[in-house]
Amino acid sequence: MKRLATTLAFASIAALAVATAEARDLRLAPATPPVHPASNPMYSSFVEFLPQETNGALNGTLIGPEVVNITQVKQALQSSLAEVVNLLPLFIPADLPSTALAGDLAFLATNPHAMGAAMTEYVVTCGDCQAEFKTMGGVFMGAGSSDIYVLMTTKPVRSMADLKGLRLRSGGAPYARWADTVGAAPAQVAVSDQFEQISQGVLDGTMGSVGDLVSYRLIDVVKYITELPLGTYHTTSNFTVAAPVWASLSVEERKGFARAANKSSALFTQDWGYARAEKIRKDAAEKGIEFIEPTQEMIDATNAFRQSDPKTAVSVAEEKLGVKDAAAKIARFQELVDKWTKIVNDANGDVDAITAKVQEEVWDKVDYTTYGL
Repeated sequence: MKRLATTLAFASIAALAVATAEARDLRLAPATPPVHPASNPMYSSFVEFLPQETNGALNGTLIGPEVVNITQVKQALQSSLAEVVNLLPLFIPADLPSTALAGDLAFLATNPHAMGAAMTEYVVTCGDCQAEFKTMGGVFMGAGSSDIYVLMTTKPVRSMADLKGLRLRSGGAPYARWADTVGAAPAQVAVSDQFEQISQGVLDGTMGSVGDLVSYRLIDVVKYITELPLGTYHTTSNFTVAAPVWASLSVEERKGFARAANKSSALFTQDWGYARAEKIRKDAAEKGIEFIEPTQEMIDATNAFRQSDPKTAVSVAEEKLGVKDAAAKIARFQELVDKWTKIVNDANGDVDAITAKVQEEVWDKVDYTTYGL
């Protein structure tokens, strides 16, 4: 009996050693500062979920932004410096035009979880989007969303008149178009550079997430927040996998990867879109930042832009990005936003329920023998 126990113990140790030796460690690049929600909780939770959902077959090692920052992720992916990256399609619209198209519809947003889920289903089920990712050398594995964007400025914005000539950082084309419409002066500046630009007086502020107050230290330079709803930043590709890496995974490993990514994307949106925004608003108020309610004229002008801009997005997509069937793609995305807004509202803020529904409606319907290949 003693010999049998000893034999079994050695067998268990040997099996564990084999499993450990066979576990694959993926290089992961969130490409953001540690305080940003893309790093924590999105990638920090993914490191935990990945081995759990793949029975220990896959692990992950995080690469910091000092090695791969948000402007370098495409190159890092293609050079194999990183194997999984947090990619922002709006940074490379020429590579991913049909995907970036959804970013032109930012002002449709009223619900961050709905936007993250709609974006996920849109790309997964969009043949042209999938082809674009394949050509670029990556595989799309889910999206997430910010909170509703607002104006964060060094000068008070209390009326339409205060917007005239205001120099604002723009995170994408729809924000630049809105700024032009209301008479402001948009500037395309990398999110990581906005602190310096605002602190030096080059910019008067930014259109963005209140999370940037902490993630990019804007809390030290912003003096006013005008609560004018400016849509969400939802055109993300949270866990873009290098194509050769994805092809080398087994079908079961791909399924496990998808489950882990789906869980982490939901936590990301919950944090960025809701919990973090609520806490940072309190911190900002304690710091002395003034919160300003927009006038009805400002709200009406923004709503008018929201109604008219999808038509502009069609022409921009077709003429500047060469997107085919842009109107149909935009209509499809609008349908998905409506679908997921209802689902998320019915879930009443239950993150687990939302996660399960995205898994059921999107990822469980994927054919992992062909997806991304």
